[in-house]
Amino acid sequence: MPELIGNGITIISGFMYGVDTEAHKSCLDLGGKTIAVLGSGLNELYPTENDKLYTQILKNGGLVISEYEPDFKATLWSFPQRNRIVSGFSTVGVLIVEAGLKSGSLITAKLALKQQRNMFAIPGQIGSKTAEGTNWLIQSGGAKMVTCTGDILGNSNHCPDQQNLFKDYSDLSELEKQIVSILENEEVTIDELCMKIKSPVSEISTTISMMLMRDLIVQENDKIYLS
Repeated sequence: MPELIGNGITIISGFMYGVDTEAHKSCLDLGGKTIAVLGSGLNELYPTENDKLYTQILKNGGLVISEYEPDFKATLWSFPQRNRIVSGFSTVGVLIVEAGLKSGSLITAKLALKQQRNMFAIPGQIGSKTAEGTNWLIQSGGAKMVTCTGDILGNSNHCPDQQNLFKDYSDLSELEKQIVSILENEEVTIDELCMKIKSPVSEISTTISMMLMRDLIVQENDKIYLS
């Protein structure tokens, strides 16, 4: 989100629990502007726990809007109905972070597609019920898969260096392969690495030094990472 805010993008969401609330809060924390689209009237704030968030959005130059009468209380149908406004306001596109096949987020996605908005989705774990909707959007071609901010901004500078993702490790020694295998999952200190690998400490230290010289790994703040 920092890159999106830095590019002057306004974050629009539905003011509900979970991702909506976190999107609004994160945007405000980063000094950005956000728009909250309510499923209730402006005098019947829902959820009530977001009262402070309501005030923060307005104080920071954002908007809180509703198509309903001021005293209208939220209903099961008013939330899906207001989703067309959330998607309709978008200019850069609609990002679906998490969605089941029958979730409100997927309703927003379908509305956005009808409105011919750009659609983005973050892939989720296969077999997860809360990722079935996002994975379906990507698989069906309805949404572009997002793995970094650059996928939304259309700027590869905001994504990992692809050359580093495809380094050739075929000529590594067995010890080097063990080290790479560990670093693919976590960053570690040399002491932690020695505890995980059953090899002499002197051999591990020498191997680490050689890998640093070959730019296979980097070391910062006592931690070792894949380069």
